[in-house]
Amino acid sequence: MIVRNEEATLPRCLESASRLVDDIVVLDTGSTDGTLEIARRFGARIGEYTWSDHFAEARNAALELSRTDWNLVLDGDEYITNDCHDNIREFMRQGQAIGRIRRLSSVRNTDGIQWVSDYISRLFPSGIRYRGRIHEQLDSDLPRRIIGVEVGHDGYLDRAKSGRNIPLLQQELLENPGNAYYSFQLAKEYRGIERYAEYYQFCKQAYLNVSRKERYAPYVIVEFLYAMLKSGKLEKGPEVIEREGDYLQDFPDFHFASALLYLDYIMEDVGRRYPLLPKIEQAYLRCLEIGETTRYDSVIGTGSFSAMYNLGVYYEVQGKTAQAVEWYRKAAEYSYEPALKRLQNL
Repeated sequence: MIVRNEEATLPRCLESASRLVDDIVVLDTGSTDGTLEIARRFGARIGEYTWSDHFAEARNAALELSRTDWNLVLDGDEYITNDCHDNIREFMRQGQAIGRIRRLSSVRNTDGIQWVSDYISRLFPSGIRYRGRIHEQLDSDLPRRIIGVEVGHDGYLDRAKSGRNIPLLQQELLENPGNAYYSFQLAKEYRGIERYAEYYQFCKQAYLNVSRKERYAPYVIVEFLYAMLKSGKLEKGPEVIEREGDYLQDFPDFHFASALLYLDYIMEDVGRRYPLLPKIEQAYLRCLEIGETTRYDSVIGTGSFSAMYNLGVYYEVQGKTAQAVEWYRKAAEYSYEPALKRLQNL
């Protein structure tokens, strides 16, 4: 682990992991709170590191302190949520590979808190190191396989990190002009602080430079649709949806974002664009046909209760109350609060 002023969340993290590992290494980058005392309480070996605005260098300094054959990397705002002791041991017995663990992150949206599921490379043999100033990646050609380890994460609720991350990403883009990955990550930072003009600018830049061979390419496309929505730049939205439909035909988040975009696009010029209205229904039904996915990083609900609820809204505004109630009830089976409230009012 690399840490700095993590006293609020570090006990939760170390409590969840200490029973699964043989050794704990905590590299401190300048804490001024009780972080180090907490780490010592869990028997961690502690190193000190002068922060250099380079996450890979810090990660690698922590890995240099490791004495084990395998390393499991966690952040202070993450915590293991399942019983995965046997899963980890079995994965290591199978030979050299990198384990992709499932992370459930809480993020804010207009309806409150939603959960995003993604898979991140965090369990790997000793000797592997990181590269990248920020949003660092493992520098290895070993195969990457999903492992049955699940972690919770609430770090995305902290907007203060954007003040640190944006300059680092800007520096990466200066050194790597046109890099789709760093453009994508910078766009998400601007989204988090609601600077939607820059959000759109860097999403577009990432979209134009992505080759679609990258693991993150589907998320660039979906993010670009949301950037159009947030910035009001909808003109190219239907064109992008049609172009990417085959590529992302099994990704519920793509179809969910497409439905939202079509709605706003139609409302800009209802008289001429009204014939596109069925595309909203088709997109939400496609979300439900796919269901919740483990193939992609995904917002929980796009393949279930959120799509059901939005279908209910779609039918309600057209005066089709019976169909609306049917979909609200299906969403309410997931205890989805907006659906429960709508049913009370119908």
